[in-house]
Amino acid sequence: MSKLKYATLLATGLTLAGCASSPGGSIYVPIGSSQPREQAPEPPRSTQGSYPESAADQGYEEDEPVVSQPAPERDSSSRPSYQDQSEALSPAAASLIRQADNLLASGDARGAVSQLERAQRIAPRSPEVYFKLSEAYVAMNQLGSAEQFTLKGLSLAGSDSRLQRTGWLLLADIRRARGNTAGAREAESRAAML
Repeated sequence: MSKLKYATLLATGLTLAGCASSPGGSIYVPIGSSQPREQAPEPPRSTQGSYPESAADQGYEEDEPVVSQPAPERDSSSRPSYQDQSEALSPAAASLIRQADNLLASGDARGAVSQLERAQRIAPRSPEVYFKLSEAYVAMNQLGSAEQFTLKGLSLAGSDSRLQRTGWLLLADIRRARGNTAGAREAESRAAML
């Protein structure tokens, strides 16, 4: 390896190591406090690499036990932490999905995935994008990825029964193709309940 490549590699490694270290104290903030919790100073290490018996033996205070506090009450107007309704598809994402459909129809599954990944960056919480990604991965015979994208789409479908039914039927087809007939039947029964 040339000296220039080695020097560049070494500089990059040192830069990344510097980014990974935490400057200053802890970022832990207890519930109900806006200030970071102060850390007790590190006990000194001896030159032989052994550690003292305990922090108390060296004159350091031990951390106080953490007492859990109840979470603050939410008012009824705040949004739930789960997605109740599916996200509306933006016009830009819808256009990319149409382009992906055309690419899939012409047999270019990789091109379709590229367009759908762009749509995913625009609408990351839209179940339609994930279902289409799943279809593209099925076309590439990557059924494990297809199943995962379908499950993600189902988690984002919210209470939209049309999207949920689409997702469960898609999941049933993927599981059947993977040889998981019991999982396929379960997905079909979930779709039938909608």
